[in-house]
Amino acid sequence: MNNERELSYCDLGLIDYKEAWDLQKQIFELRHIKKITDVLFLLEHPHTYTLGKVADKNNLIGSAEYLKENKISVYDIDRGGDITYHGPGQIVGYPIIDLNEWQNDTHKYLRALEEVITRTCSFYGITGIRDPKYTGVWVENRKIAAIGIKVSRWITMHGFAFNINTNLALFSGIIPCGISDKEVTSLEKETGRKITIEEVKSLLVKNFQEVFSYKKINVLPQEEIRELITENASIKLTQANS
Repeated sequence: MNNERELSYCDLGLIDYKEAWDLQKQIFELRHIKKITDVLFLLEHPHTYTLGKVADKNNLIGSAEYLKENKISVYDIDRGGDITYHGPGQIVGYPIIDLNEWQNDTHKYLRALEEVITRTCSFYGITGIRDPKYTGVWVENRKIAAIGIKVSRWITMHGFAFNINTNLALFSGIIPCGISDKEVTSLEKETGRKITIEEVKSLLVKNFQEVFSYKKINVLPQEEIRELITENASIKLTQANS
């Protein structure tokens, strides 16, 4: 492990799913050729259902009318896992990090992401646990955070979705993660009080730094991310699509 590692953190705010996905691919390429350090994006999406590579399409149970009425977009994407919901009030984390400089172990990476979430839950007096059968973080038998990743050339994409004050009713259009016998929950529901997205983001960045042993965090404004991509526009998106 490189003990001098630095993490660039960028808050993308509310961003369209496809736009964020394209951004991940571009940052993946820059990370692959070492034009940038590891990056952590935290953000929210408009109402979106995403289906992973092995998703059962029968787990999308909302009708076309339901999707239109609730303004929900649907994407088939290249992460692991089944179907999940993204929307306002849910913090989505996309780490683009080189596991060659941490640990070349996808299993440990997944457990580390879960640890970041459980530490954050603990701050609010909530005991987040792991389920040996399912990836993610649970409060008893209620899922509070879903995790779905892609790793190519030992560089990560996609990540976690942590329900803060999410409209949980919109999970009713799917069988979340293909698990029909468990509920979903949120930090607000478990604590019984309002919690700001900004506050939780700060805790997540702190816990991410600790769990992944970064020496330093650099806050990277969105404008700098865009400029970096523009400067390297000639780089082809090959690795992220492999």
